[in-house]
Amino acid sequence: MNVKHNKFTQALIAAAALLIPVLYGLVIRPLFLNQPALPLEIVFLCAAIVAINQLFILGFSWIEIQQAIAAKLSQAIPTLLLLFAIGLLIGSWIISGTIPMLIYYALKIISVDHIYFIAFIAPIFFSLCTGTSWGSIATIGLVLITVANVINADLAIVTGAIVGGAYFGDKMSPLSDTTNIAAMVVNVDLYQHIHSMMFTTLPSAMLAGLSFFILDFIYPAQLDLVALTNSASNDITSAPSIDILSQTLQGISALFSFHWLLLLPPMIILIGSIKHKPPLPVLVLSSICACLLAFILQAFSVNDIIQTIYKGFDISMADPNKLAALPPHIGVLFNRGGLYALNEPIIITILVFIYVGSIDCINAIPTIINRLLSRIKRSSSLVVTSLFASAITNSMTSSQYANSFIVGEAFSHKYDQFNISRKVLSRSLEDTGTMIESLIPWSTTAVFIYATLGISVQEYWHWQLLSLINIPLAFIFAFLGIAWFKETTVHGK
Repeated sequence: MNVKHNKFTQALIAAAALLIPVLYGLVIRPLFLNQPALPLEIVFLCAAIVAINQLFILGFSWIEIQQAIAAKLSQAIPTLLLLFAIGLLIGSWIISGTIPMLIYYALKIISVDHIYFIAFIAPIFFSLCTGTSWGSIATIGLVLITVANVINADLAIVTGAIVGGAYFGDKMSPLSDTTNIAAMVVNVDLYQHIHSMMFTTLPSAMLAGLSFFILDFIYPAQLDLVALTNSASNDITSAPSIDILSQTLQGISALFSFHWLLLLPPMIILIGSIKHKPPLPVLVLSSICACLLAFILQAFSVNDIIQTIYKGFDISMADPNKLAALPPHIGVLFNRGGLYALNEPIIITILVFIYVGSIDCINAIPTIINRLLSRIKRSSSLVVTSLFASAITNSMTSSQYANSFIVGEAFSHKYDQFNISRKVLSRSLEDTGTMIESLIPWSTTAVFIYATLGISVQEYWHWQLLSLINIPLAFIFAFLGIAWFKETTVHGK
């Protein structure tokens, strides 16, 4: 190979192949040009094309490049399989009635006196079971915000509680795509990653929950008795939010049959987590159990179950007589799942690994990191730097996928050199990366929250207490060396 150029310069060019599309596509276009941000898939596709052409110029053959990409992609196979399995699980849990039953009883516990506390707890429950923060916000969150509106609760506090609860459940769930990716990128066992996050995220959630409980007394909801009376007389116009809650409960109970056996699929996940069983077989076993329960307990055909596994559940599968009586928003709750449910993170993962695998030919990321971090002599400085890097990367890219891949890949070997467990790194990726995205006005998450709940980030950010507690707590732990884990073995690439 005729690699004649300076190694560090070539590494910078390879990094610029990603940095320039990120800045233009994800920062300049939406913030300064008033144009839609480029899809993350296009950003990494462009970066991969530029990087591969750079390698050709440097004298690498296509066979060498292809082998490097294939070697890197092989590391992603377990996570890709997990993402497929999560899609299967979500679909099977819906058609079996497991997720509908969990949502039904979660909505039943809504209390006017403790709306803020419940708005924090209910999304945690849903996100833990499904592994999706956005799904939790768009389902239970939507119902909670409509109820909060009619009882005159502070909508900004309710939104902050919903978002915080959804993100806590998402971080702690073995079904979460971002949680799986953060663990996979730095080569950490999934449950070890979740265990590490508990040191910072669990105390943050407890403090946030206590704060929301106190806020129920400081800013109590003022129930509109007139609206309730009108709702009781089926006056939909005067009390839409109460009516939506009632219609939702009636629609769920009409569409699905409830039975205690529907707790078996989540019990399989729980037992597998406690016993540290491999996630993929556990997810598949839970999905199989859910499919059997769907056949036994629900009024769906075998073909409906197959279609749910294939492309997700759809309420059009229900009996036409039941379907006619269902409120239209029921489809928002349950039309999801299947093999294609997580196709976006799957495609992003593949494209990221094509880019990262190609620049591995010139050892680009370790070269840059070793140069930039050469002056770091203390472990605490390294952890703090990785926290800052995660926050900045997620803020720039508006994607936890990109953050995990870029920062995780960049810092992994530096953590090995300092003999710090990589699960501290995987935790850091989420402590600032995942937790900051709902506070960034231009992020896709903030846009999604506004589109779904109707509350802007400027209104709710100071009530998103989970992130506001978790982020500084992570830095405090980093400075003080709390919840660090030493490695006894060295990771391979």
